[in-house]
Amino acid sequence: MKPETEDEVAGAVGAATEPLHVVGGGTRAVGRPVPGEVLNLSNLSGITLYEPEALTVVARAGTRLADLEAALSKEGQRLAFEPADWRGLLGHGGHPTVGGMVAANISGSRRVQAGACRDALLGVRFVDGTGAIVKNGGRVMKNVTGYDLVKLMAGSWGTLGVLTEVALKVLPVPAAAATLVVSVEGATAAVAAMSAALGSPHDVTGAAFVPGEGVLIRIEGFAASVEYRADKLEELLVPHGPVRIETDPVRVSAVWKRVTNVTLFAEKGGDVWRLSVRPSDAPALLAGLACEYMLDWGGGLIWALLPEGEDARARLGQFKGHATLIRASEDTRARIAPFHPEPPALAKISADLRARFDPKGILNPGLMG
Repeated sequence: MKPETEDEVAGAVGAATEPLHVVGGGTRAVGRPVPGEVLNLSNLSGITLYEPEALTVVARAGTRLADLEAALSKEGQRLAFEPADWRGLLGHGGHPTVGGMVAANISGSRRVQAGACRDALLGVRFVDGTGAIVKNGGRVMKNVTGYDLVKLMAGSWGTLGVLTEVALKVLPVPAAAATLVVSVEGATAAVAAMSAALGSPHDVTGAAFVPGEGVLIRIEGFAASVEYRADKLEELLVPHGPVRIETDPVRVSAVWKRVTNVTLFAEKGGDVWRLSVRPSDAPALLAGLACEYMLDWGGGLIWALLPEGEDARARLGQFKGHATLIRASEDTRARIAPFHPEPPALAKISADLRARFDPKGILNPGLMG
């Protein structure tokens, strides 16, 4: 099914008695395999409101992310949270959509400064599991429940409702950017350098470590400010290793696209895991994983490449954080829970929410189980 209007989505969900596999552009096959008929939102597209002076944009869920970003670019604006494009990593075609981005709460390297996708989300419209149209948040959207549905829907992966429209806050594109490349070896030294940069007053908008390339520190803003802060950060980071400053805008953009999109693992076989942890815990966890890796978010995000079918959680045992299986075969995703198991109390809350919003149990059932 490929509905073209919100009413058609509501009708399809309301009439459904069997599971529905809700997808946007179909570019992120993450989670357990979902049975049932595909409900594809890619025809529900278009920007319905854009007020550059108010830094606000509203788009239907099936709108291609590339189209939204092109419209923003014409006005010198962007999505601050730097949404990732995992098509290369996951080996998929298609086009990422705005609704899919929100449903998965996709947030890139700039999250350390700008926050996640959910932090830029002003409002949502969606169809719940009964076929009812729900509106929540935003200047142009009416609140109808006691839930903060804006936050609930971001990262729910289509299990609570079918997004039909979202309102987002946007920001101006900075005039200049620079990346400082610090030559360090190993995760311990990398986390120390990134922590020093992030703990400085110099408004860092990216802090990553690519083994073999070094620590990458990004700053953005007015040209004079970027130049001043780059010099100050260089002084701060020299004790950690030799520092090189890259200011060419094309090369600065390219390196952060590689980090955010995890292209390091795109052409390599194996399963890809994503661990959210305390940066100080990252070196010890990586020693336990003993695998190829990359760090983002100052060490708070570990991208790990493991042999096919291997369970990262089993390797590590109990640890503080979350491990999510991002890329693996359907067999592996059916055998190993892709999303980190929730503590019993939280699992009950999640189950109660799904029962409230999807009483028929038809929206991407089992995807996050």
